[in-house]
Amino acid sequence: MAVSLQQLQAWRDSLLEARLQGVREFRDQNGETVAYKSDAEMARALAAADAAIAAAQAKPVNTILFKTSKGI
Repeated sequence: MAVSLQQLQAWRDSLLEARLQGVREFRDQNGETVAYKSDAEMARALAAADAAIAAAQAKPVNTILFKTSKGI
Protein backbone atom coordinates (compact mmCIF):
# COMPACT_ATOMS: atom_id res chain seq x y z
CA MET A 1 0.00 0.00 0.00
CA ALA A 2 1.49 3.30 -1.09
CA VAL A 3 1.28 6.27 1.23
CA SER A 4 0.56 9.67 -0.28
CA LEU A 5 2.82 12.66 0.20
CA GLN A 6 0.13 14.43 2.23
CA GLN A 7 -0.19 11.45 4.58
CA LEU A 8 3.58 11.34 5.08
CA GLN A 9 3.71 15.05 5.85
CA ALA A 10 0.78 14.83 8.27
CA TRP A 11 2.39 11.88 10.07
CA ARG A 12 5.74 13.69 10.27
CA ASP A 13 4.10 16.87 11.61
CA SER A 14 2.23 14.90 14.28
CA LEU A 15 5.38 13.05 15.28
CA LEU A 16 7.40 16.26 15.48
CA GLU A 17 4.71 17.91 17.60
CA ALA A 18 4.68 14.94 19.97
CA ARG A 19 8.50 14.99 20.20
CA LEU A 20 8.61 18.71 20.96
CA GLN A 21 6.00 18.26 23.69
CA GLY A 22 8.10 15.50 25.26
CA VAL A 23 5.52 12.81 24.55
CA ARG A 24 6.99 9.33 24.10
CA GLU A 25 3.75 7.66 23.00
CA PHE A 26 2.24 8.56 19.65
CA ARG A 27 -1.10 7.60 18.11
CA ASP A 28 -1.06 7.60 14.30
CA GLN A 29 -3.92 8.29 11.90
CA ASN A 30 -4.97 4.63 11.90
CA GLY A 31 -5.40 4.67 15.66
CA GLU A 32 -2.31 2.55 16.29
CA THR A 33 -0.17 3.54 19.25
CA VAL A 34 3.62 3.59 19.03
CA ALA A 35 5.73 4.01 22.17
CA TYR A 36 9.27 5.30 21.69
CA LYS A 37 11.95 4.41 24.20
CA SER A 38 14.05 7.54 23.76
CA ASP A 39 14.28 10.87 22.02
CA ALA A 40 16.97 9.43 19.75
CA GLU A 41 14.53 6.79 18.55
CA MET A 42 11.99 9.50 17.73
CA ALA A 43 14.71 11.45 15.91
CA ARG A 44 15.44 8.38 13.76
CA ALA A 45 11.73 8.03 12.97
CA LEU A 46 11.61 11.70 11.94
CA ALA A 47 14.71 11.23 9.76
CA ALA A 48 13.05 8.24 8.09
CA ALA A 49 9.91 10.30 7.49
CA ASP A 50 11.99 13.12 6.02
CA ALA A 51 13.73 10.67 3.69
CA ALA A 52 10.40 9.20 2.57
CA ILE A 53 9.00 12.70 1.93
CA ALA A 54 12.12 13.67 -0.05
CA ALA A 55 11.82 10.51 -2.13
CA ALA A 56 8.13 11.19 -2.79
CA GLN A 57 8.90 14.75 -3.86
CA ALA A 58 11.76 13.77 -6.16
CA LYS A 59 11.01 14.54 -9.75
CA PRO A 60 11.65 11.76 -12.23
CA VAL A 61 14.45 12.32 -14.69
CA ASN A 62 12.89 12.96 -18.06
CA THR A 63 15.89 14.34 -19.97
CA ILE A 64 18.65 12.23 -21.41
CA LEU A 65 21.74 13.94 -22.78
CA PHE A 66 23.83 12.15 -25.37
CA LYS A 67 27.45 13.07 -25.87
CA THR A 68 28.78 11.60 -29.06
CA SER A 69 31.95 11.91 -31.09
CA LYS A 70 33.46 10.40 -34.22
CA GLY A 71 36.28 8.90 -32.18
CA ILE A 72 38.93 11.16 -33.68
